[in-house]
Amino acid sequence: MSDHTMETTTDDVVQVLHPHGASGIVLVCEHASHHVPAALQDLGLPEDMRKGHAAWDPGALGVAEGLSQRLDAPLVASRVSRLVYDCNRPPEAPSAILEWSEGREIPGNIGLEHRIRADRVARYYLPFEARVRAVLDTAPAQVLVTVHSFTPVFMGQRRDVEIGILHDVDTRLADAMLARSLQHTALHVQRNAPYGPQDGVMHTLQQHGVSRGIPNVMIEVRNDLIATFAAQAAMAQMLADWISQSLSAVEIAA
Repeated sequence: MSDHTMETTTDDVVQVLHPHGASGIVLVCEHASHHVPAALQDLGLPEDMRKGHAAWDPGALGVAEGLSQRLDAPLVASRVSRLVYDCNRPPEAPSAILEWSEGREIPGNIGLEHRIRADRVARYYLPFEARVRAVLDTAPAQVLVTVHSFTPVFMGQRRDVEIGILHDVDTRLADAMLARSLQHTALHVQRNAPYGPQDGVMHTLQQHGVSRGIPNVMIEVRNDLIATFAAQAAMAQMLADWISQSLSAVEIAA
């Protein structure tokens, strides 16, 4: 569903789609790819884990690309699996480079020496973080929206939530979206679910949204709802309308 007429800048670590988007909204997709660089030898993982949800957020990039088009917003997306480095975690967080995920070992991450962890940070996190910062610095007005997906079942537990609206201490945009959810979707929407601040998932919002004082929100979509290109496009259209209406309310209240 990508619009190939939109400008894209890409390197091995991070991609920026539509860098000159003029809406003032900046989109981020930290878990957009399951790619593991060849030098890391697949982290010793079997294919099902290397390409499953543990490695990335299936469908999230398609939704984020659709939002980029509809909102006229630049999108910063990681091009490396979160099992290599989770770009929604600070370098000091143990979960930035997981040794285990969903009860399964990640052999290529077990017992890494400090210098190897530092090399992962330098190669994969710092360029991504710098690109997000640079795009926000050049946005004409500033709002931060991050896009994720989650599994219908996690560690044997069924999740009823279908869309999560997540926030840290700045609740402005989340509050506005939650107040208008029934106008936009019949899906089951919850605040700070299936994850919240207690799960350590707010790094990008804190680092690039809260620190700037700009409205920010993380959107989590259950991945069975965005399993096809058509479903991703429909979700992007709905979310774009919902975000736009909510931002108008935030601006009025500001």
